[in-house]
Amino acid sequence: MAVAISRRSAVEPFHAMDVLAEANRLKALGHPVVSLAVGQPSDSAPAIVREAAAAALREGRIGYTDSLGLPRLREAISRHYMDHYGVDVPASRIAVTTGSSAGFNLAFLAMFDPGDRVAITAPGYPAYRNILTALGLDVVEIRLDGEAGLTAELLEQCHRRAPLKGVLFASPANPTGAIISADHLRRLIESARDMGISVISDEIYHRLSYGQPDVTALAHGDDVTVINSFSKYYCMTGWRIGWMVLPEMLVRPVERVAQSLYISAPELSQIAAIRAFDATGDLDHVKERYRANRALLMTSLPEMGLPIAAPMDGAFYAYCDVSQHINDSMDFAKTLLAEAHVAATPGIDFDVSEGHRYLRLSYAGSEQDVATAVSRLKAWLR
Repeated sequence: MAVAISRRSAVEPFHAMDVLAEANRLKALGHPVVSLAVGQPSDSAPAIVREAAAAALREGRIGYTDSLGLPRLREAISRHYMDHYGVDVPASRIAVTTGSSAGFNLAFLAMFDPGDRVAITAPGYPAYRNILTALGLDVVEIRLDGEAGLTAELLEQCHRRAPLKGVLFASPANPTGAIISADHLRRLIESARDMGISVISDEIYHRLSYGQPDVTALAHGDDVTVINSFSKYYCMTGWRIGWMVLPEMLVRPVERVAQSLYISAPELSQIAAIRAFDATGDLDHVKERYRANRALLMTSLPEMGLPIAAPMDGAFYAYCDVSQHINDSMDFAKTLLAEAHVAATPGIDFDVSEGHRYLRLSYAGSEQDVATAVSRLKAWLR
């Protein structure tokens, strides 16, 4: 029997998940593995979120919702933008999604056609590149070349070489944690607008910045698309619940596509997420642990000959240069896991041309786990 396999499915694997699978295999064999590989908080969702979900299960049927999400959740997200950023975002422009991953799918499908050129940064989150490629879009990677984040100048240079239809960037960024400064963000959005380039801002790591306040792209106009999620700051990865803030003219196109692809985000997760905004006190305690882990890595990694490659402004990642030790980050990660039982993500996930020099460490775990990983890494490198 013939089995058809599409060319669009030939995307790069997400090596972080391969590393996680091997780490889980070693754990199952009884090895004391410490994982700094996956960007997932070690804490459970806040208690009031879990209680809201439990109450919903007890009270009755969980079913479909409107494709754009429960009105109460959309209104809660709208209030969050006013409370946290001082930005007025009508609930009518908010779409609730099955995690930020669905948000990227919906944005790309509603905004671009096959063959359109869409820019992302290198290094950057690999799912951007893989989803765009699978959808038949032309991915243009802008090398940051020492810049902490994307700038208007780099975008203009890229657009001059061949016109872009869209640009996607994250701040704080994955894998580096770097933040685009408020002034650079304003200039970047204004430049994109002048060139007719549609902007998608990934703000999934907002509320996880350590030295400067969050600035949303929405502060610079209502023609940008913002994607966010309850996964990171709110510790709700497995709940698969996120949101988009859309320009008015994109709301109905996104809704039409969502109706066919997803019907709706899980109602149980939507009900629970409404309470997430009331849990910031507990969540800020979690953030303080990240801050302590960050301080340890900022000091320890350079001492081990693993210099930090970009400012660790936010999120919960350290992106470090391993080239003093080896020129193959995948081999480095595999051997580190096999011999020291520390899991980390090779940089080739985030940068196919230069990632062999880099390793990403997540400090979203406990202080004990991060301290243990640092101790083992030091001993192993010796």
